Amino acid sequence: MICRDKITIIICAKNEEQTVGEVVKAAVPLASQVLVVDGHSEDKTCAIAEQAGATVIQDGGKGKGEAIRRAIPHIRSEITVFMDADGSHDANDIPKLLAPIIDGGADHVSGSRLLGGSSELHGGFDECFRLMGSSLITACINWRFKVHLSESQNGFRAIKTEVLRQLDLREDITTIEQEMIIKTLKQGFRMAEVPAHEHARMAGKSSIKLLRVAFRYVWSLTRYLFEPTRTHR
Repeated sequence: MICRDKITIIICAKNEEQTVGEVVKAAVPLASQVLVVDGHSEDKTCAIAEQAGATVIQDGGKGKGEAIRRAIPHIRSEITVFMDADGSHDANDIPKLLAPIIDGGADHVSGSRLLGGSSELHGGFDECFRLMGSSLITACINWRFKVHLSESQNGFRAIKTEVLRQLDLREDITTIEQEMIIKTLKQGFRMAEVPAHEHARMAGKSSIKLLRVAFRYVWSLTRYLFEPTRTHR
């Protein structure tokens, strides 16, 4: 049995008025605290999120990574879950994410689209580029830490809050997701993954331009893979 008093759900959002309400409503029954970190939306995202039951805080305008870092001091529970505001993550999968932590087998659990499938990746050139880049990064992480993860870029994940606070996260954009995994493994914490289906966005389009940030993924990967190892033991 999952105790909702132990769970905080963090949702990063920017101009997601069409979807954030449904996402928050699905999250509220599963957690004692739902935080929406708003990227200075120009629509009704904040008002709709609050009406649906979330507490809204503002990020510093630098990106998803910085938004996640802004949220960490506000977390009051033992386990933190991250999900997106566009409806691509299914709140019904949250118990699956939590189970390895609750059962004592993991400290950080990522949802895997490679295991659970994706309605977002349809075989176009952009999707092919995303898959190739993600697979290369994941292969490097597996090689470096002798693990067998299927992916490293999914933002749908659960982590012990005490572990999250020890990771010293630095990335400002979506590269924070691979940084979280690398630092989890580097510090000797236990990483796991479970199947989680990625649904198509409920509405709107992603604002991420992969070609503009590809070099940052490579830089982030190289930087954190080969920094001196520090463990929590």
